[in-house]
Amino acid sequence: MSKKEGYTPHPFDAENGVQTSGLIPGRYLKSGHKHDRHSTAYFGVSPSVFRALLRRWKRTNPAARVKDFAFIDVGAGMGRAMLLAGEHSFRQVIGIELNPILARAAQRNLAIWKEAGRVRVPMQIVCGDALDAGFPDGPCLVFFFNPFGASVMRRLLKRLAVVFADRPGQLDILYVNNEQELAIERQRGFTRLFHGKERRSRADAIADHRIMANQPDGEYAAANYEDCSIWRWDGQS
Repeated sequence: MSKKEGYTPHPFDAENGVQTSGLIPGRYLKSGHKHDRHSTAYFGVSPSVFRALLRRWKRTNPAARVKDFAFIDVGAGMGRAMLLAGEHSFRQVIGIELNPILARAAQRNLAIWKEAGRVRVPMQIVCGDALDAGFPDGPCLVFFFNPFGASVMRRLLKRLAVVFADRPGQLDILYVNNEQELAIERQRGFTRLFHGKERRSRADAIADHRIMANQPDGEYAAANYEDCSIWRWDGQS
C-alpha cells in the first residue's frame, strides 16, 4: 500500500519494524466470503487506548489471573492488538481475521515479533470467519475494535452464549469503538463493567489524525478518544 493510496505509517510501526498502519474501508476488504459486506474498515487500534483499556480491565477483578486468560482478537487485521497483547502474560494470543491479505500481513508481523525475541506466549493468526472459530477452554478475553456490523455481532454473541453457557465469569469482552453496544445489551447473560471514553496519548492522536487526513476519500474522522466498554459473561438474564 502506498501513501497515494492512503497509507501513512504510525510511529508504532517505525519503532517496532512492523506494518500495521493505514486505513482500508470495508468495501475494499473483499475476500469472496458471504460476510464481506458486514466488514467495517481496517484501522489499527491506538496503542495508548488499548493499554489504558487493558489496565482498566485488570482492575475489574477478573475471574482468574492474567496468565490464565487466552486473549482473542476478533477481526485481528494486521495484528496490532495481538502484538500489544503479547506485552502481557496471557496464556495464549489468538487473532481471527476473515480477510486473507490482512491475515498474511498479521502473520508477517508475528514472525518479525518472534525474530526479535518478543514472543513470550503462544501466538497464532487464524484466517476465517469468527462465527466458525473455536474458543479455547479456560478463561477468555475477547477483543473487538468494531470489526463488523450488527448482524454478525448478534450472531457471534449468541454463539458465545452457547459456548460459555456453563462457564460463568470465564468470558470478558473489551470493545473499542463500540458501535454495536446495543447488541451486547440485548444479549442475555452479559454484564457491563465499564462504558466511557479512553483518550489517545498525544503521540497517538497526532499520528491517527495524520492517517485520517491522508485518506483519498476523506470519509473517516479521528477524535482524541475512543468510546469503549468492558463486559463480563455471568450467564444470568
